[in-house]
Amino acid sequence: MSRVQSMKSRGAVAFLALLLALLPAGGCEQTEGNAQPREEGPRERVVQVSVEVVQPGPIRDVLVLPGETEAWEDVRVPSDMVGKVEWIGPEEGDTVKKGALIAKVDVSSLKAALDQAQAAFDLADDVYRRRLELYEKKLIAKEEMERSRTERSVAEGDLKRARVEHRRGFTYAPIGGVVNHLYVDQGEFIGRGDPLADIVNVERIEVHVDVPEMDVRYLEKGQDAMVRIDAFPEDRIPGKVSFVAYKANPATKTFLVKVVIPNPDRRIRPGMIARAAFLRRVIPDALTVPLFALVDKSGERILYVVEEGVVHARTVSIGVIEGDRVQITEGLEPGDRVIVKGQKEVEEGMKVEVR
Repeated sequence: MSRVQSMKSRGAVAFLALLLALLPAGGCEQTEGNAQPREEGPRERVVQVSVEVVQPGPIRDVLVLPGETEAWEDVRVPSDMVGKVEWIGPEEGDTVKKGALIAKVDVSSLKAALDQAQAAFDLADDVYRRRLELYEKKLIAKEEMERSRTERSVAEGDLKRARVEHRRGFTYAPIGGVVNHLYVDQGEFIGRGDPLADIVNVERIEVHVDVPEMDVRYLEKGQDAMVRIDAFPEDRIPGKVSFVAYKANPATKTFLVKVVIPNPDRRIRPGMIARAAFLRRVIPDALTVPLFALVDKSGERILYVVEEGVVHARTVSIGVIEGDRVQITEGLEPGDRVIVKGQKEVEEGMKVEVR
């Protein structure tokens, strides 16, 4: 054999050895003993949930409605006299007591007229007294004495009218409170009936609430209420219903209800937004669940309950809501175990583990 042939023979042997090494042992068919083990399918996932056992208990039916604050007393003080404003006492924001003098209108001319009427009366009265003495001494006729009495009576009437007119020039506060607005300045001319000032009493506050017709039947005068002012959300202020309208507002078809609350520090101002809560009734044996346990499915309210480790969906109807709990009127029975944690991860028929 030549050298070239010897090399070709050794290359063929190496190729066959490599080919045999790549083939599976025992031939091309795979025997049963050499079959690969089957892979098992994924294990079914078990969701962990928390449940609450439904038991009957009381729930309060509370009506909460928006309202607006109003001053306990709010008076626009008019001028009772035509003329120049000669003096104004308080400034805007000042506190005045009931009966305090707040303005003088044209009192100088009125004082002159009063003095004149007083002088005329004093003269007529003096003449009448002297003629009465003369008449008693039979020195003058009775007609002359009667004429003096009539003149005195006329002068007395003029004096009374002058005093009334003079008093009209002085304007007094009809209520105690805060001067919220002055309409004129000193030296301005004012007409009779024109406004001088606004005085508001905010020691107490009225909350005006528009109540729907279906709810007004639950409210009555003297009933307790709880008020929260939007400007002071941390405060809960107890109040009482002072008025329930018998006639609805024709525009809104609602009934005005007034709630009175204390305001000793005057923090609450008229015109603030308020929320008034009224207790309509107490349901003694209501079935309730946390609001967050409800799941919305295509517009239906669903609760999931656990029975022997399996989830069942219940379509429910709700009633009264108090705080974070809601009354279930249909779809639940006492003793049901309602899922309150994990409810968004389950479906009908799933197995769950209760923690």
